[in-house]
Amino acid sequence: MNIVGLEYLVFGVDDIAGARQSLLDYGLEEAEYEPLKGGRYLALDGTGMIVRAGDDPSLPPLPPKASTPSLRETVYGVRDADALSTIRSHLEAERTVSVDNDGTVHCIDDAGFGVAFTVTRRRSYDARYLGFNVPGQPPGRAPNDCAANPDEEIKPRTLSHVVYFVEDVKKAEAFYTRLSFVVTDRFNHLGPFMRPAGMLDHHTLFMIESQNDHMIGCNHFTFHLGSGAEVLQHGWNFVKKGYKSFWGPGRHILGSNFFWYFNSPFGALIEFDADMDQHDDSWVPRACDPGSDNSQIFLFDARNKWAPGE
Repeated sequence: MNIVGLEYLVFGVDDIAGARQSLLDYGLEEAEYEPLKGGRYLALDGTGMIVRAGDDPSLPPLPPKASTPSLRETVYGVRDADALSTIRSHLEAERTVSVDNDGTVHCIDDAGFGVAFTVTRRRSYDARYLGFNVPGQPPGRAPNDCAANPDEEIKPRTLSHVVYFVEDVKKAEAFYTRLSFVVTDRFNHLGPFMRPAGMLDHHTLFMIESQNDHMIGCNHFTFHLGSGAEVLQHGWNFVKKGYKSFWGPGRHILGSNFFWYFNSPFGALIEFDADMDQHDDSWVPRACDPGSDNSQIFLFDARNKWAPGE
């Protein structure tokens, strides 16, 4: 169905000002903002976040057992109007659908989450080329081009993925499979990593079957940065601004992406990630038991800076 990836995540929050500041510190561009209503925040390619007051009547309903702050809708970008028409017809055949004036198609998925589809508005952008000097390969940077810049302005490049806690993972997976999502890997007895058929990232969606009736909703979300080094540097900048590290920095095994997770005012963790694997249709999904041995290939904890002589 030519879904090319995440376009927007829509959150309802209690603390609009706090949510705004966290996204500005995260590095997103503020496209619009009203103190009592919320705002819209963009990565370099135009994908991003929409933040609204939790009682805004324009928001989709809360997922079952969720409370504000919470993810209210996940918006996927599709290639063109024909792809959007195909998705609309598919959804209208099995559930209630609403359509905006711009053609965006909205519904509730089988896990109770709001989901929408729109023709993508991704844009091209200029950003520093990140080359790496590796013995045995041509240099990735020119002589005298220093990679470490304490004043580097690091910007998220594109919306990466979102993770749900769901009550019935098989039912939730089946909904997205009918929309041509592909399972890339799976944690046994927990849930699948899935990508839309129109793109190659290891996953835009990971679903976890909750073992706790109160643990339903968004677990975390993230944007892609340009490199593992950017995850470390920008995450460290987050620490210095007072944000509380939850998990990381480290590197996952399934997907291979660098990660660093932080607490946030969104009712979900916010992550920095980079260098995710890509897979085509020849890939054979892996399945493994969940746990620390299969979650990260390495993991560190943030600590205070150290210098020789201190």
